[in-house]
Amino acid sequence: MTTYSIKDLEKLTGIKAHTIRIWEQRYNIIEPKRTKTNIRYYTDADVKFILNVAVLNKSGLRISKIAKLSHAEISQKVSSISHDNFENTTQLQALTIAMMELDEYKFEQIMQANIEQEGFESTMVRIVVPFLEKLSLLWLTGSISTVHEQFINCLIRQKIIAAINDLPIPTRDSKYKRFIVYLPKGEGEEQEVLLLLAYYLLRMRKHTVLYLGTGIELGDLTIAHELHKPDYIYTIVSDNKGKEHTHKYVTKLIQRFPSTSFLLSGYYMRENVPVSAPSISMLEDFNDVVSFFNNLEFK
Repeated sequence: MTTYSIKDLEKLTGIKAHTIRIWEQRYNIIEPKRTKTNIRYYTDADVKFILNVAVLNKSGLRISKIAKLSHAEISQKVSSISHDNFENTTQLQALTIAMMELDEYKFEQIMQANIEQEGFESTMVRIVVPFLEKLSLLWLTGSISTVHEQFINCLIRQKIIAAINDLPIPTRDSKYKRFIVYLPKGEGEEQEVLLLLAYYLLRMRKHTVLYLGTGIELGDLTIAHELHKPDYIYTIVSDNKGKEHTHKYVTKLIQRFPSTSFLLSGYYMRENVPVSAPSISMLEDFNDVVSFFNNLEFK
């Protein structure tokens, strides 16, 4: 059985630990379990319940009223709010609940409602990318298990791949750009999802893209480069192998492909790359990626 601290609840729900304690004391919203040494902890069921309570509270329902509702009534109200309220915070909370409950049906409902209202690209950029950033934090701090991370990453990846498969294969029109997108060896699943999303965005804009996926060595990239002759290479580096390693890697890219422009993103790229190199464009976050892609046709 997975157990959670009150700090885990704070990270998952966005509700301060102090507030959760007040809810416990004043309204008996939830009763934590205790270890033999009297340290409080929470179960999976507790986390799912508090996530639902947090959604209702952030949607304007007073905690005193929530405390009078049954678990079934709370769950029903959350489902209604998640379907009708497209505020980012509400949707992020709804996705977190679906992840913690390992509920594919709930995930599908949330995604479908947002896609119908906002469109696929907007849903991905406005809701899913911030959710993935939150997911990364939860994983790093140990607030979620590998099961939760794998479950939700798999569903998001399936959504993007399905959307890519619905797009026509672009013709090699000279007014559009040619890309290679890939991940170096050692990058994780969150980056793979973002890479797939970048691939989708480029295909939507009719650019020619060679998608190489994950674990690509420089030798393999060289072969792809010779055949595809890209204008741009896009990659993400978030795996911390040290400043010197990252600097050397990017230097090798520049030396090996001197006529190609590079789009680089990821935390360790931002921290360790010689951004003054003229062939490099640093993209601080995924909004920068979208902005760059949107402006490509004018370059």
